[in-house]
Parts: sequence; structure tokens; C-alpha cells
Amino acid sequence: MPPTVRLLIACPDTRGIIAAVTRFIAEHDGNILDLDQHSDLEHGEFFMRVELDRRGFGLSPQTFAAAWEPIATRFRMQWSLAWGERRKRMAILVSRQTHCLSDLCWRWQSGELDVEIPIVVSNHADAGSIARQSGIRFEVCPVTPATRPEAERALEQLLGECGADFVVLARYMQLLSPELVARWPHRLINIHHGFLPAFKGGAPYRQAYDRGVKMIGATSHYVTEILDDGPIISQDTTPTSHRDTVDDLVRKGRDLERVVLARAVRLHAEDRILVSNNKTVVFD
Repeated sequence: MPPTVRLLIACPDTRGIIAAVTRFIAEHDGNILDLDQHSDLEHGEFFMRVELDRRGFGLSPQTFAAAWEPIATRFRMQWSLAWGERRKRMAILVSRQTHCLSDLCWRWQSGELDVEIPIVVSNHADAGSIARQSGIRFEVCPVTPATRPEAERALEQLLGECGADFVVLARYMQLLSPELVARWPHRLINIHHGFLPAFKGGAPYRQAYDRGVKMIGATSHYVTEILDDGPIISQDTTPTSHRDTVDDLVRKGRDLERVVLARAVRLHAEDRILVSNNKTVVFD
């Protein structure tokens, strides 16, 4: 793939937005590789993702904003731009269950995930061998109710040191403070072992078993200060039956968790997600 520029736009829906954007790109010798858009008729919102070939494009990171400002102001746009100069740096948080971490490391080493992984942090030592075998720095930040504030400060220091762009909670079974979450808006990706908004909390497979559900699911979402309530990025389900035990549901669910989390990471890394009204628009 050639080096690309990715432009994300959110604004009130009105006539002429697509024409203005494509005309602007053409006037600056841009070649559009991919374009997708969505109009939310209920809320009157417009969303757009444009990916263009950076080669030959007549604007740079230093000159784009000034040239783009008249269009952004005219249509009251919220926008962001990724120049593809480097891969996003993804830190991973994990506790004792390491299946999602193992899967992410394997996909990263196989070239499926276009990210860098500078660090894995855990509140236990169990995941150290997986991280180190993948050539990734591993740090332990123990957490107890008494030491939670200090542990969180140490965690943020590690994230800052490694230059993390976003953080993946790969079955990290600790609550993050509202203050930390507020400093990483739409940059904390969690995997929940349940099909949200059903079966929130720490034992969703037991809840599903007790209700006799006929399918279980997994959900990846952005973290907010409200537990298991953030904008949903990706979900999937698998059938179950009355013959399944809780252990069967856990086993089936782990397969879903791996796939759903990896999909969410890819979508975020490729700038395919826009968030509005606690919902996501995903251009896959």
C-alpha cells in the first residue's frame, strides 16, 4: 500500500459537503483511494472518512490546516487527520487471563495489525513470558484497594514513557479511575466477555447460563467512566444450548473475545471509527 492520508469528518448534515471535500482534494492534486460517508437522519449528523494517496498530494502536515480551515468553518466540522508517518503505538493492559494478549501478539507478529506494541503492563506476573517471547517490554503494576491511586500513577508514567497512542484492556480486570479515563477519550479499548448491553459486570457467562440464553457474545468498546457503557466498536455471537455448562460458555466466549478485540484494534489503528452520542460510526 502507498503512504496515505486519512481524513475523518463529523459535522451537521447539509448539502454540498462531499462536493466540497472532493473538490478541495482535487485542487491540491490528491488521489482518493477510499471514501465512505454516513448521514444520521435522526440526529442530523454527517460522517465521512477519506483516504488518499500521500504521494503527489500538494499539502503537508504544516500547510493542511490553514488551507482546510475555510471548508471546516463553513460546514462546522470536527475533523482529524492522520498522515501515516508512523504506526500507532498500542499499549496493552492484562491481568491473569492471557488469551487475548496471546492473540494480539500473534497477529502483530504476523503483520495483521498495523501497530507498534511498546509495552505490556499487568497487575500480575503471569503474562510476562508471553510478552517477552514477543520481544515486548513487560512491567508489573500490582493493584490493591489501598494502593490503587499509586498504581494508577505508575501506570500512566509507563504509558507516557513508551509514547502510547492508545491502550487496549485485554482482559484487564481492574477499574480505571474517571480521571484517567478522561485523559484518554476514545483511546482506551476494552473487551467485555458478554454481549452488551446485556450481562454487564464481572460474571457475564454465569449470568448467561442462569438465564438459559441460546447465544453468547463478546463486545469491544471504548472505556468511559461508567462500567461497560462506552461506545461499542465491535461485537459477535456464537450459538449455545441447554447442554452447555458455564465452562463451555467460557471456552466458546474466549474464541469470540479474541476475534472481536482484534477487529476493534484494527479499526482503531486504521482510523475507521467516529464517535457521537455514545455510539460509533464504523467504516469497515
